[in-house]
Amino acid sequence: MNRRAFLRSAAALCGVSTLAGGTTYTVRMTNNRYYNGPVSDHFDGVRFFNPDGAPPKGMADLWKWRNGPKPQVWPETIPLAQTAKPAARVSDLTITMVGHATMLIQSQGMNILTDPFWSERASPVSFAGPKRVIKPGIAFEDLPPIDVILLSHCHYDHMDLATLKRLKAVHDPLVITPLGNDTIIKSTGLRTEVLDWGQKTRNGPFEVHCVPCHHWGARGVTDRSMALWASFVLTGPDGALLFIGDTGFDKGRPYRTLASDFGRIRMALLPIGAYDPQWFMADQHQNPAEAVEGFKLMGADFAIGHHWGTIQLTNEGRDDPKIALGLALDAENIAQERFRALEPAEVWAVPKSA
Repeated sequence: MNRRAFLRSAAALCGVSTLAGGTTYTVRMTNNRYYNGPVSDHFDGVRFFNPDGAPPKGMADLWKWRNGPKPQVWPETIPLAQTAKPAARVSDLTITMVGHATMLIQSQGMNILTDPFWSERASPVSFAGPKRVIKPGIAFEDLPPIDVILLSHCHYDHMDLATLKRLKAVHDPLVITPLGNDTIIKSTGLRTEVLDWGQKTRNGPFEVHCVPCHHWGARGVTDRSMALWASFVLTGPDGALLFIGDTGFDKGRPYRTLASDFGRIRMALLPIGAYDPQWFMADQHQNPAEAVEGFKLMGADFAIGHHWGTIQLTNEGRDDPKIALGLALDAENIAQERFRALEPAEVWAVPKSA
């Protein structure tokens, strides 16, 4: 791929400015193609933003990163000895890692997928962009009936339209997603329920709450932050479950009020990868030590580290997030079995309490 094509692909993945004529600029739009709603404390009438937070970096910073220290070399392929074959339904709480930010949550007879991604690449094009080095931990054909999808935001490694179309054809699940993302996935035919930060809905035995995190979204170079990003808290009979697809640590704000707002967090699904170089990534992607700090702030019983080891987005080595997580847990005297970085196909039947 030539330099300009690479930059466009990277910009579409990262949601940054575009490049033209050797200069950098952000394309300014006077209307939002995905969402039309009132101005709020995180929406200016055209774009969403992180209140008192940091905007995503621009193309000049992307260029600086790509011309800085070289990324660690990942293996081209990692063998998957076997895939998981989940039960049709689970009564308590079992989580199976598929890969990247995709996990199967089985609880109270419900089957829930997070940010489903079964494609070979996380990219706007099929011939380039981040390619998975390990197969999904659950073969698509082995999925149990899927009831709900939690879709956190519209970046290509979290919103995979090809996978969503497959899920529509076989399972016809409901997608719960933040404002504007329903417009992007409309072509899949999936049913959607759209939430703003602070809103909730009920599905089966769970209340699903849409809560803030520090990130952004884009599908191309002209739609940055036109669809909202969010985390989800599921509250049910046996404590709450948190899913964050992507977030910067943001002074701990994604975590500080969770316990007071929702009670005991039994399980937290937290991103731990795509953080190097820190000067470029820290505002939008927390590192493992920050994930551990968030774990402490909300007082969760258990956590799973995801968003690592499937596709290379940044400079760190394939196993670096898992190693760094272990070191951070040791430094805080937290038992390793409470916060695990799962490999694809690993299954965790979550204990009732820590």
